[in-house]
Amino acid sequence: MLDISSGEFRFVARLEEEAAGATVTAFRRLLPLESRIIHARWSGEACWIPFGDLDVGFGPENATCYPAPGQILFYPGGVSETEILFPYGATSFASKAGALAGNHFATVLEGVDQLPDLGRKALWEGAQAILFTET
Repeated sequence: MLDISSGEFRFVARLEEEAAGATVTAFRRLLPLESRIIHARWSGEACWIPFGDLDVGFGPENATCYPAPGQILFYPGGVSETEILFPYGATSFASKAGALAGNHFATVLEGVDQLPDLGRKALWEGAQAILFTET
């Protein structure tokens, strides 16, 4: 399981090892991951963590353009920069270059009801500290 915390918000997510094994393996190499999450510009109701040109060593698997709230995506780069997308509402994953498909590698199971509050906080107050750890 994955523990995710950002300020007063706490989430528990399941890693999707069967559907996105290479992505989960690469993500685990980043743990514990302490970063800042910002509101998405082109994807709708989502936040993201940009990684620039980080080479994560995996390609598309279990990829989607339309994640549901709590379906966390890891985009390995290519058309746009490497990033994690954290959807909290209606989302169509995109960049300034157009539509993207990210690997659905984790699903929020606990705290889903708090996702919109985190999204609004990032939208109106700016970047928020976030921490991912595995339990």
